[in-house]
Amino acid sequence: MAPGEKNAVDILEVSQGPENPSKSTAPKSDTPKQIPILGLSDIVIFPGMIAPLLIESAEGAQLINDAVAGDRYLGLVLQKNASAENPSPEDLWDKGCLARIQKMVKGSEDSVRILIEGLERFKIKRYVKLEPYLRATISVLPVNKEITPEITALIRNGKEYFEKITDLSSSINEEAKLAVLKHKDAGLMSDLMASNLNVSLEEQQAILEAVSVPERLKLLIPMLSRELEVLTLGSKIQKDVSTAMSKSQRDFYLREQIRAIQKELGESDPATTEVNNLRERVKSNGLSPEATNVCLKELDRLEHIPSSAAEYTIARSYVEWLVELPWQDATANTLDLEAAAKILDTQHYGLNKVKERLLEFLAVIKLKETLKGPILCLVGPPGVGKTSLGMSIANALGRKFARIALGGMRDEAEIRGHRRTYVGALPGRIIQTLRRLKSRNPVILLDEFDKMSTDFRGDPASALLEVLDPQQNSAYTDHYLDVPFDLSRVLFITTANWLDPVHPALKDRLEVIELPSYTQTEKVYIAKQHLIPHQIEEHGLRPNHLKFSDNVLKRLIGGYTREAGVRQLDREIASVTRKAAKHFATKKNARPISITNPWLTKNLGPDRFHFEIAETITDCGIAVGLAWTPSGGEILYIEATELPGQGKLILTGSLGDVMKESAQAALTYLKSQAPNLGLRIEDPDKKDIHIHVPAGATPKDGPSAGVAISVALASLFTKKQVRSDIAMTGEISLRGRVLPVGGIREKALAAYRSGLTTLLIPDRNQNDWRDVPAEVKAKIKVHFVKQVADVIRLSLKK
Repeated sequence: MAPGEKNAVDILEVSQGPENPSKSTAPKSDTPKQIPILGLSDIVIFPGMIAPLLIESAEGAQLINDAVAGDRYLGLVLQKNASAENPSPEDLWDKGCLARIQKMVKGSEDSVRILIEGLERFKIKRYVKLEPYLRATISVLPVNKEITPEITALIRNGKEYFEKITDLSSSINEEAKLAVLKHKDAGLMSDLMASNLNVSLEEQQAILEAVSVPERLKLLIPMLSRELEVLTLGSKIQKDVSTAMSKSQRDFYLREQIRAIQKELGESDPATTEVNNLRERVKSNGLSPEATNVCLKELDRLEHIPSSAAEYTIARSYVEWLVELPWQDATANTLDLEAAAKILDTQHYGLNKVKERLLEFLAVIKLKETLKGPILCLVGPPGVGKTSLGMSIANALGRKFARIALGGMRDEAEIRGHRRTYVGALPGRIIQTLRRLKSRNPVILLDEFDKMSTDFRGDPASALLEVLDPQQNSAYTDHYLDVPFDLSRVLFITTANWLDPVHPALKDRLEVIELPSYTQTEKVYIAKQHLIPHQIEEHGLRPNHLKFSDNVLKRLIGGYTREAGVRQLDREIASVTRKAAKHFATKKNARPISITNPWLTKNLGPDRFHFEIAETITDCGIAVGLAWTPSGGEILYIEATELPGQGKLILTGSLGDVMKESAQAALTYLKSQAPNLGLRIEDPDKKDIHIHVPAGATPKDGPSAGVAISVALASLFTKKQVRSDIAMTGEISLRGRVLPVGGIREKALAAYRSGLTTLLIPDRNQNDWRDVPAEVKAKIKVHFVKQVADVIRLSLKK
């Protein structure tokens, strides 16, 4: 190939050569001593060979033009480096073929087609010119034409091989065959055979460099023998494959050829090797007896299925899933209770009930390692640390940990997997997690347990009934695997914000541990011990760069966040830390920053939230109730008034159906028991009662406002004001009984934040009062009430 060409050889044809071999092989008297050198990248030219060449480079085109303008001679030399665009003397062999240009046809600007005839072998003595093309001084290599018995025997042997090769090969035309077989010159005959033989360029170059005819034939005959063997074998393979080939499967044909070739070479079939490896893994990985039998049957089927078939891939993937599951691999438990307690205390503040339950679980495992894992359910508002607590539990146990997000999951197959009849079928998330962790006893956190949905694809919650039942999950069957797998060693932990949406049968399988919202004191401690040091480290600051006082943290908690947990507080501290980082990055030798209230107002803006502060009640018909929200408890003002009408009850304030029914029940009870309660209701049929709950854009529902509505109506009817320091919660019945409600802890915290000092709660909620923090109990006086009459007596001013 000429330097820089894209396609040096367009067409390669071999001619018979001159009738008188002496004219083409003997050195000529006019043979030049100095010629231009053209590098070829993909062809070796032999003496007696006529071939077309395509030159597509400016340097090559100039070389051809100069040669044609002169004596038409040039030297054709094979490149050592085929990718070299402008070969240097180091890139070329030192021996080549002297050629003469017979014809030339110019194409585009730098494209030239030539027809050359190979003349004689030569050796480059030295290069005399490098630009714009190579030019060298050469010496023609003499050829000995003496015919000896050895040469005669070699010629006959070579002709016999070549004749058989031409019968089997379709790439050698009849003209080339006749040219070789009828040629009388042994040297030219060997060159013609070499030029038509399918061998590497390096082997052809070796034949070109062999000046001696016997040496050339001795190199050539093994190549002819090898080529004949390959063609014979290829013919046999083609016959063997054609009988088993499917007419519509070209890929099958090619793989059968490879398999037949490997069989002839004595090499093993990759598919057979793969099946044998899988069989060894089945025997060594400790599968259950049922899984072992299934795998061995599938492997027996694989041996008779072509590897190109789609069924082969499906069966192989199935066996690989079974083999790679941790049937026996388990993580050793950490049974140091003191170390586990230290880990839990270090990573989470408070949550004593949760920690106590987990330490109990560890103690039982220490006594009995075969304990089946309980199903713990952590219930609490967002941001209190439910998800991170799952990881802490794994650290305390020394087990591997994985989290599976159930929020928005609505397909049963996500849990139980798809059957293998489906395209792209996979096991469920539980089995996938176990395969990834390579442990049969990890801690798996099922996050956002209450956010699962249901549609036409099934109910994921129902699919979890078997997963989360310690009595059944020892033989859990995934749809894809279709063999039992033991999940009893897995410690499942679920998290939810509330349990109302959870299926009752599923709820029955859970051991519920409630995580309460944090008090302001607890949030301050968490911020100082965990959040602030973490954010300072994350933002590249030093511990002494920022100073937070307790008052500033309390303002951050109360004025910029409204939550039960500390997630938003962490974001606000991160915002403060970013602004401080900018300050230290832009100013050299900056002093440490003390975060103050004015600094917060300047950098974070005014307070975003304002907790409802208890007001002094100056009118009749107003009472203070308590409400539970996902972000904590709040106080709720209930306002009631009367106006001329037809005895209707008007309810406003975006109230839900349950709250409206509570208001109707409260009014009915007060009207029916007015004399006993000392109430005077004048002309009830001529006056409408209007009850309103402020913050009308916020939806409100639930029965716990029944007591507060009753007190507001009693205040309206008796014209007596409700005490300003008192708040209440509880559901009422038509008989005047006060029924228990939930969220007592959060409601007590809301009353504490709002400055209230007295709290009325149902008598049956006394056990819930034990969970209220001691600092709240010290500031609030509580009355446990059983009847609405007691509530009215304690609430109204005398």
